[in-house]
Amino acid sequence: MHVHPISKAALPGRPFLKWVGGKSRILQQIVPRLPHGRRLIEPFVGGGAVFLGTGFEEYLLNDSNVHLIELYRAVSERPIEFMNLASSFFVDDNRSSSRYIELRTQFNCEPDSLTRAALFLYLNRHGFNGLCRYNKRGKLNVPYGHPVRVPRFPREGILNFVEKARKATFVNDDFAAVMRRAVLGDVVYCDPPYVDPDGARSFTAYGPAGFGMDRQQELAELARELRGAGVPVVISNHDCSAARELYAGAKIFTFAARRSISADGTRRGDAGELLAVFEA
Repeated sequence: MHVHPISKAALPGRPFLKWVGGKSRILQQIVPRLPHGRRLIEPFVGGGAVFLGTGFEEYLLNDSNVHLIELYRAVSERPIEFMNLASSFFVDDNRSSSRYIELRTQFNCEPDSLTRAALFLYLNRHGFNGLCRYNKRGKLNVPYGHPVRVPRFPREGILNFVEKARKATFVNDDFAAVMRRAVLGDVVYCDPPYVDPDGARSFTAYGPAGFGMDRQQELAELARELRGAGVPVVISNHDCSAARELYAGAKIFTFAARRSISADGTRRGDAGELLAVFEA
């Protein structure tokens, strides 16, 4: 029996990562519009808000960011070791620009996967606005965020993630390859890097390769192919002319979403969000 995800998600957990474009604030707009299904596939899992806020029987969770998936695997497979190591970085001695840069440098050349995962969480919580940004050489280059106190170690969020991850498989692959793994009974939710809103620019530097319009078009075409095969696909993006053209033929829902990435507080505020539902 295929159960609608909202029926088992009355108290969704919160992501333990800060993540640009995270969906925690708009889950109430997304979850009720996800079609019924047994397994949810997320080709762009990001901070995991939709995963944590739904109640599917199984999950296939992908991201092109190898460090993010490495973190999720470490948390789900070695939770006690991970928390003991990661929490050791959340101390006042590490709350300075110089120490942050030292640990960022260590992360960028660290050979041990568990240590990299622990440092990734430290950098996420101490860096600027939860950014995850890389240079062309694939090195994380997020600046220090100048927290006024040691950020709280997200132990409760990690433990909640560990419990939910029992239903999940984590992969690091290209989004198209993951979408092609969908079968009848699956639902695909896509939260790709957004297209540029009309007259503005989006943040897309989640990895060194970027995500251009050719990949946006490929995503839209795959959504149509899967719909034709009986697999529904839901895609989030900016509400703009480019996105509406990309998703022509889908059912479109729009709403306002809070944006807070800019360092300039006057440039933050509500922005138009679009949800494209490809369902037969």
